[in-house]
Amino acid sequence: MSDRTPRLDTPKDLGRKPLVRRPSYNADTFGVFAEGFARYMGTARFLMWMTAVVVFWIVWNVAAPRDLRFDDYPYIFLTLVLSLQASYAAPLILLAQNRQEARDRVIAGQDRQADARAHADMEFLAREVASLRMAVGEVATRDYLRSELRSLLAELEERGQERGQERGQSHPGDDDPQETPT
Repeated sequence: MSDRTPRLDTPKDLGRKPLVRRPSYNADTFGVFAEGFARYMGTARFLMWMTAVVVFWIVWNVAAPRDLRFDDYPYIFLTLVLSLQASYAAPLILLAQNRQEARDRVIAGQDRQADARAHADMEFLAREVASLRMAVGEVATRDYLRSELRSLLAELEERGQERGQERGQSHPGDDDPQETPT
């Protein structure tokens, strides 16, 4: 069997090209444009310009001579233009909101991770502080050491006095057992 013989278990590559080629676009570039457009539409400047255009449109098509008017029915064509503008604005605003929502989701995830790390760190530090408190509870304080040293010193002084009294009653030569008479 040669390599050119078609197999029944694999689809044929028809090599067809679509009749109408789909337009290609960069989604990020288009998204940035949509966000910029949505931001601009939410400003007072846009509202002022839009109001000025509508007022000019109506005044021109009502007050201008008939041969200079571009809309014999000023409210009909204006409504069509505003509807066209709204039909493009709405999806662009939604796209901008979706992109913002995706960013917010990523930021919320990062915040949750940071909170979890901070919580784990706080629990670790709380355990460490508790263990340090327990260890400090077992450590002798300065006052305790002073009192113990004073009591040991008093005990040594008592023993020294007792030995001094015993030496006074003992025989000469009993003090140093290493000494031998010559």
